[in-house]
Amino acid sequence: MALNINNSSLRMTAGLARQFPTDAIPQVALSGRSNVGKSSLVNCLLARKSLARVSGEPGKTITVNFYEVDRKLFLVDLPGYGFAKRTKSEADVWRRLTDGYFTKNPNIDLLKLVIQLVDSRIGPTKDDEDMLNYLSECGIPHVIVATKCDKLSATERRKSEDAIRSNPACEGADEIIFFSSKTKEGRDAVLNTITAHCGI
Repeated sequence: MALNINNSSLRMTAGLARQFPTDAIPQVALSGRSNVGKSSLVNCLLARKSLARVSGEPGKTITVNFYEVDRKLFLVDLPGYGFAKRTKSEADVWRRLTDGYFTKNPNIDLLKLVIQLVDSRIGPTKDDEDMLNYLSECGIPHVIVATKCDKLSATERRKSEDAIRSNPACEGADEIIFFSSKTKEGRDAVLNTITAHCGI
């Protein structure tokens, strides 16, 4: 793999669309509900314990975080959605910022892939389905990463896989990868998917 993951850093924490970096390198966005495990995925992929902070209070941080990887791509952590305790004003901020990533991003043409995270124990929520449908309608390449799969028994995992694969909103995904930050299952598959879509 021609990608040095050890050469990674948090390049920008953006609270406004105008703060998004303009570097002409590929972008891979991470989307999912609050507490689905996006920060844990970033830390696992980049072999760092705390590059991405795992919030003890999910849903409170509303920023787009750009992680620069080997100066060859950005991993873009979009703010989590669907947190029940979020106020209407906080939800509006999330909506403007997330929408801004897709509509006001100066390098949206460099978005090569969206990784849609889904909790494997729960399956796609209504918010997940809305995002997946949006990605399909816009023709944005995306894969589904089913997180926390280490918490499933073999029977539960089969049911989870069947539920995800049979969900109409998931039909547009290029791939479904089961992932655990604890056991690192799926890590290599996610990295290989990222590098393939980015042409690295």
